[in-house]
Amino acid sequence: MAKAQDFNTMMKDMMGAFPVDTKAMEDAFKNQAAMNEKLSGVALEAAEKSAEISNKWTKETLSKLNEMSKAKEEPADYAKAVTDFASANAEVAAENMAAFAEVAKKVQMDTVELMMAAGKDLQEDTAKAVKKATDDMTAATKKAAAAK
Repeated sequence: MAKAQDFNTMMKDMMGAFPVDTKAMEDAFKNQAAMNEKLSGVALEAAEKSAEISNKWTKETLSKLNEMSKAKEEPADYAKAVTDFASANAEVAAENMAAFAEVAKKVQMDTVELMMAAGKDLQEDTAKAVKKATDDMTAATKKAAAAK
């Protein structure tokens, strides 16, 4: 009768024959953490600038509302105040939307720049890892062949 194979032993032997480089995993983790830090910096900077724009816009709007809400001498002055507020608010809105667009443009440019740099680094790291893995596998194959 055929003897059942011990798959645990077979897997241990097979995995033991292949060298594992944990430094590559550590480096990948460190690189990913550094990339996340840079991307977080870009996002936080954009959030800060957006908050500044929003704050400025709110202050300007409240200031104009304060002017509009003051008592007027003539009923026609109320219509003029509302018209002036709407006109000024539209102008401020256009300026602030342009400022938000500039923030978004900078985020996009910074993100693309980071991704391009990361791609270049990844390509170099991959080439090094493949060469090392090839060298290690060649050495392991020669060692296994010599042991037989």
